[in-house]
Amino acid sequence: MGNPLAETSDEFREFWAERRVCLLATVSPDGTPHVVAVGVTVDPDAGLARVITRRGSKKVRNVLAHGDAGARASVTCHDGFRRWSTLQGVAHVRTDRESVAEAERRYAQRYRQPRENPERVVIEIAVDRLLGSVK
Repeated sequence: MGNPLAETSDEFREFWAERRVCLLATVSPDGTPHVVAVGVTVDPDAGLARVITRRGSKKVRNVLAHGDAGARASVTCHDGFRRWSTLQGVAHVRTDRESVAEAERRYAQRYRQPRENPERVVIEIAVDRLLGSVK
């Protein structure tokens, strides 16, 4: 299917680089949606959205419940009603030090340096669909 983030505009990339709280939606094993405020970073070249979080969080458990195939997830950011963007794709939980370190580095660029957390993992969403008024 390719990487839909690769062809995005400078305006889109700037929007996803601005500091703002976003929403992550995952699906619980019983089928109910779970939506939570998170910090998200977007890597257009790799086609990934990343969320750093604690290993035992509900969002991580939701993704892991779908097994090796991964779970559908989405992240949404907005600045009111004028500009908004939703990225959808397949999410996986990464626990290896290299993936977590890259996610922390990107988080520090967009938000602030994250505090130490030995339970930290990263949810990586391989983006396959873009929605919104910023493209």
